[in-house]
Amino acid sequence: MNEKGFTLIEILIGMVILSVGLLGLTGLQFSATRGNFFSKNITQATCSGQAGLECLFVMDIASAALQPGKHNDTPVKTNGLTFNRSYTITMNGNLTTINYTVTWNDGMDRTISFSTYRFQ
Repeated sequence: MNEKGFTLIEILIGMVILSVGLLGLTGLQFSATRGNFFSKNITQATCSGQAGLECLFVMDIASAALQPGKHNDTPVKTNGLTFNRSYTITMNGNLTTINYTVTWNDGMDRTISFSTYRFQ
């Protein structure tokens, strides 16, 4: 017999191969979505921290906000997440060190920190 066409077995094997390939792509899609979610949150935390650090950097060095010790800054809420901000001031002669930290929870506790120096 010389009939043209596919048998049922050939079609089933092709569908299994196609299904395995599509399942792999689905896993990649979930990973990309999770990565984009994390990237969005870390970008928002970075912008929030940078804005707070710049406000501190332009303040008068004698202000209460720039006295040595640990200080809490106002939290920032964006897209349902709360970014808690704090900073630590240490002084060594004319050199002031500002360590600024932003923490948030998007299913996991996350932290990002910035440091800068300021001369009096």
